[in-house]
Amino acid sequence: MADNSITLVGNLTRDPELRFTTGGKGVASFSIAVGRRYQVNGEWQEQTSYFNIVSWGQMGENAAATLTKGMRVIVSGRLEQREYQNREGEKRTAIEINADEIGPSLRWATASVERTPRNEGGGNGGGAPRGGNAGGNGGGNTGGDFFPNDEEPF
Repeated sequence: MADNSITLVGNLTRDPELRFTTGGKGVASFSIAVGRRYQVNGEWQEQTSYFNIVSWGQMGENAAATLTKGMRVIVSGRLEQREYQNREGEKRTAIEINADEIGPSLRWATASVERTPRNEGGGNGGGAPRGGNAGGNGGGNTGGDFFPNDEEPF
C-alpha cells in the first residue's frame, strides 16, 4: 500500500482560524510558507512555496490557541485533494495537508509545553489513544485512524 505522508517546516502566514462542525468538532486551518535557498551560477536564488494546513479535533483547537502568524512550525501529515464549488458555482480543486502532528521548530526558538487534559470523547493529549494506534487521530468515535466521522465545515 502506498504511503502518502509529508513533513514540512515553515512559518505561519496567518493566525490559525478555528471553526466547529455542526457536530461540535473543532478544525483549525492555517497556511505556512516554506522557503528554499539555492545557488545558480554563483548567484543565490530564493523560492517560497505556500501550503494550506487543516488540523482536526483537540490538536486543531490546541494549534489555534498556541500558534500565531510568523511562528516556525513542523507539520507532519497527509497530502489530500478535495473538490468544492465556488460562489459562482464553478468546480474547484484544493490541495491541502491534513495534519497528523504539529509542533514548534526549535532551531531558532525555545518552547514551553503545557499538557492539556484529555476529553473522554476523543482527542490525543499525548501517548497512544485508548485502544488505538499511536499514529491515529485519537480515541473515541473517529472513524478509523485517519478519517473523522464528523463532516467537514467547508
